[in-house]
Amino acid sequence: MSIALGVNVAILHQGRLLLTRREDFEVWCLPGGAVDPNESIAQAAVREVWEETGLEVVLTRLVGLYSRPAWHDGHHNALFVARPIGGELRLCPGETIELAYFHPAQLPGDLLPWHRRQIADALAGYGGSVVVTEAGEWPFDPALSRQEIYALRDRSGLSRRAFLARHLERTAEIPPQVDVPGVVLPDGLLPEQE
Repeated sequence: MSIALGVNVAILHQGRLLLTRREDFEVWCLPGGAVDPNESIAQAAVREVWEETGLEVVLTRLVGLYSRPAWHDGHHNALFVARPIGGELRLCPGETIELAYFHPAQLPGDLLPWHRRQIADALAGYGGSVVVTEAGEWPFDPALSRQEIYALRDRSGLSRRAFLARHLERTAEIPPQVDVPGVVLPDGLLPEQE
């Protein structure tokens, strides 16, 4: 059984929201699509926007995760807010037949119904998360069960915190890696880059 993982992006520019008209059903929707193998959800979001609209964007906020488990084998979608930083609007043959910016109070009637909720959440400012892939490996032997790790902890003579700290030492020096250049991070999350 497979689980579908996708992304949508609410691109905001000068108080307006970019929507695409899908070729398959000729309805309006947020740009987005499936996460490819070996791709993070942030990378998928930026790639899908580029493919469907011709725009380069910077992700500014993760709004939330939306699940539709009754769909086929299940569908889970991450919604980001982004702003354009380059590129030019262009159609994607086979996917998009129209692109337009809309004022939030004047969204088209033939908008995918589940995207209405996502758009409302994005415009309401929900989220505020950043997109970060933390580097490093699992600090314990992957063959050990949780119970075996706890048994090692209890036999170590260390406090629980010290036991974990000892195992994290080899990965603690690795800073988080931002998935996409330009992702906005709260002050102090990463050291200043020179």
